[in-house]
Amino acid sequence: MLKKVSERTEQSSPQTKMEIFTDGNDDYTYVLPDYYADACIDYGQLVKIRENGRVVRKEKRIIYGNPDLSDIETTDVENYNGILRERIGRLVRKTKCFSKRKRMLECSLHVFQFYWNFINEFKRRTSPAMLEGLADHLWTWHEFFYFQLTILY
Repeated sequence: MLKKVSERTEQSSPQTKMEIFTDGNDDYTYVLPDYYADACIDYGQLVKIRENGRVVRKEKRIIYGNPDLSDIETTDVENYNGILRERIGRLVRKTKCFSKRKRMLECSLHVFQFYWNFINEFKRRTSPAMLEGLADHLWTWHEFFYFQLTILY
């Protein structure tokens, strides 16, 4: 996963640090230095302290760099994971709608990602792709299915 993140994002530098926030999984602490220099990332962890299965408090830890403690949060990722599970039956636990092949799961995620970024109205007749300057209008399913794709090499 981190290899894909590093390939798909702008490379950070000490002047333009990347902020990374995760849960308390220590694996990130050991793997992040393989992809990013310590001086190029602000990395913090949000650890949920549970008692009897209930979250009683959240502990924020600075691991690398100097992230602002108030910025360390995982709600955006948790929210998006919830949206994926809600809208893609293949991701729900104990379901009959499972993917028999990894490729089919990947394809369903790609279709959803396109829908979410280009078709889904985000704010006032705009999509995330429009906000990023990747599209000039909300796409329709008809455009998606009949778009002529030309691949440039």
